[in-house]
Amino acid sequence: MCMDLRTCAEEQERQLINFYKQRNVEWACPVKCQLEGDAAVGDGVTRHFFSTILEKLKYGFSLNLGNTGVTCLFEGQPDHLVPSSSQFLIESDLFLVAGRMLGHSFLHGGPCLAGLSRAFVHVLLQGSQDTATLQLEDCPDVDIRETINLLSGQSPLNEDQSSKVLDLCLSWDLPGPTEENRRWLYERLLSHAVLGRRVRQIKQLKRGLKDTCVWPRLTERKDVVFFPKESEDSCTPEMLLSHISCPRESDDEDDEEYSADMKERITGYLKQFIETASSKDLKNLLKFWVGWEQMEENMAVEIVKSDLPKSSSCFCILRLPGHYNSFQSFNKGLMMCIGTCKYGFGHV
Repeated sequence: MCMDLRTCAEEQERQLINFYKQRNVEWACPVKCQLEGDAAVGDGVTRHFFSTILEKLKYGFSLNLGNTGVTCLFEGQPDHLVPSSSQFLIESDLFLVAGRMLGHSFLHGGPCLAGLSRAFVHVLLQGSQDTATLQLEDCPDVDIRETINLLSGQSPLNEDQSSKVLDLCLSWDLPGPTEENRRWLYERLLSHAVLGRRVRQIKQLKRGLKDTCVWPRLTERKDVVFFPKESEDSCTPEMLLSHISCPRESDDEDDEEYSADMKERITGYLKQFIETASSKDLKNLLKFWVGWEQMEENMAVEIVKSDLPKSSSCFCILRLPGHYNSFQSFNKGLMMCIGTCKYGFGHV
């Protein structure tokens, strides 16, 4: 995989999509990634690639596909995400690309796509639509959701409400509402809004997952968490602190000017930052530290002579300057640096 950081974001995304549209790729082979315009090499670069891929899948591509400012392959609210119903994305085989991206990341220990609708995941992994537990929030279109919700209560529909429901029913070849079919119609409309309109997307995602050879593992191993909930994908201070090892002694004699007390103070600032930071900032710290949002074993800390925090993501080492005398200055410096993750390694 290769991505040129000297080009615009749209061009970088084209390079990623073109790579995953290739045919006859052995996705399980060792990954070799290169960032053109950046001197970084190694495992940290590979982690950066997979982190970037999953971020694009979840939050959208900058590419203007289908006359939209941001091209989102998945839409909806957290834990209720479903594939977009855009025909342009389907005809461009972008859900096939998404399946390959997800499978490739999984094969190499990378992050997974969190927050998908449980009903959608159930059907994607060979479950029946009839046994899927749907929630109203699974419908990403707010207007359609509000119309369907009119059928959820027992109150009689007024003329305007009946007209809205009838128009939606006729557009999906369903009978109009009556007192007898009200509950049945609610379930049918919701099922079609969430699952029925996404049959082709499901087929493409399955093809992509099968291309990467992870499909048998997903369908046969119930203990494999491939699509975690948002809460299962969160990064908490306790989890992160448990993976951090004590500050390492530097081989550079110039760094010995920092006493044990100074090192303890800087380490304390880091602990305070972790305990008070938002989940988003903690994930940015992880990306800066190791290359992606997943914690690695023995994440090390070094106190060094430097102007700003640095990291060696290949070796999971965070290098913190020892000159900070207050948490405010430490926090400002670290926040500046962890915000540069998406721009590569050599721009910090």
